[in-house]
Amino acid sequence: MTSAAALPRRTRRPSWAGRNYTLLTAAAVVTNLGSQGALIAAAFAVLAAGGDGGDVGLVAAARTVPLVLFLLIGGAVADRLPRHRVMVAANVLNCVSQGAFALLVLGGHAQLWQMMLLSALGGTGQAFFGPAAEGMLMSSVEGEQAGRAFAVFRMAMQGAGLGGAALGGALVAVIGPGWVLAVDAVAFAVAGGLRSFLEVGHIPPRAPGGGLLADLRDGWHEFVGRPWLWTIVAQFSVVVAVVGAADAVYGPLVARDSLGGPGPWGLALGAFGAGTVGGALLMTRWKPRRLLLAGTLCVFPLAAPAAALAVPVPVGPLYAVMFVSGLAIEVFGVSWMTALHQEIPEEKLSRVSAYDWFGSVAMVPLATALAGPAEQAFGRTSALWGCSVLVVVVTAAVLCVPDVRNLKRRTRQVAQRTPVSPADGVPLLGAEGAQVSGGTLASADAEGSAGRFG
Repeated sequence: MTSAAALPRRTRRPSWAGRNYTLLTAAAVVTNLGSQGALIAAAFAVLAAGGDGGDVGLVAAARTVPLVLFLLIGGAVADRLPRHRVMVAANVLNCVSQGAFALLVLGGHAQLWQMMLLSALGGTGQAFFGPAAEGMLMSSVEGEQAGRAFAVFRMAMQGAGLGGAALGGALVAVIGPGWVLAVDAVAFAVAGGLRSFLEVGHIPPRAPGGGLLADLRDGWHEFVGRPWLWTIVAQFSVVVAVVGAADAVYGPLVARDSLGGPGPWGLALGAFGAGTVGGALLMTRWKPRRLLLAGTLCVFPLAAPAAALAVPVPVGPLYAVMFVSGLAIEVFGVSWMTALHQEIPEEKLSRVSAYDWFGSVAMVPLATALAGPAEQAFGRTSALWGCSVLVVVVTAAVLCVPDVRNLKRRTRQVAQRTPVSPADGVPLLGAEGAQVSGGTLASADAEGSAGRFG
């Protein structure tokens, strides 16, 4: 008779990987597999319809503009309504818009204004999805294992994005962009189905009263009440903009003129993606005590790719630079999410996340628009060195903020439901809180879930 000990044991999830966390991770993997390929497919769909590089930029801008416009509203709505419903509704909108995009491309009748309109709908969905997803993820884990949970989530998300980009590029070449867009629509449908099973009973009820504007003001007070929060967001408004301009505008030009064409540049971007996976894997083991100090020091390597392109270095060293910068930014990303998780009241996570997202992406369209004129005025090499210097300067400035240097990881979870003084309604932090102030922040995959450089 076989003993019970000899029977195979059922695999158990780690204690921090609860139902909501598992569903969120699975859904993020599904959507990243589809969305990263769809980004490539959309660009080739525009070119196949007779457009040029400028038209590709217009379609990309059509997605970014509504994202910026509706982010703050999306954050307020996500803290007012059940977050999983906001996420599912956004997934439905993305599914419908990508499905319509796919039908137009497959039918051979896609016009520029139609592709811009559908991209704008996708950006609107992302504006509402991102803050809700960030708040939902933060509330799905507890205790001192939160950092490991975020690292595993980001590793799964980045790995799916890396695989999705490689698979999507191959599928565009084999079956055409229309079918890749259709696959992305199906991925949104599947992810929305998974997210419909999320549970939100653990989220504390909202206090009665107040409207959308009041929620936005409350989120603003939370945002500006913590120096570490708004200074890092201000830092990343510059970092994301100049890194985006270097990657999207100057990188392909340098690759064309000095590196051998789009192939080596694609591999360089792949090396960055591989670095992000490696960084997330590192953070499943490493728990820096001074969260933001370690994370901010790891922003400095983001200056290296622009400098490497300015030289320009051969492709081998460029791949190494891209890998290291990808690894470093994941150290920041996990540290940042852990700081947000332990410092911000759970019921306000989405609003604060929306201000973070807004600050991080608002300057991207301006930077990419000015990249061409800057190259003409100063030369490409000088413009790239300027991008590199800006990253170093703003990151060094943030290290001058004491809260950034001194914020520490807590060894036990502090209640996220901040008590409210009945006299004045101002949130009060507990004894372990860093401040007693009017308030208390995060990171972009293609769908909008935790990761500035995802």
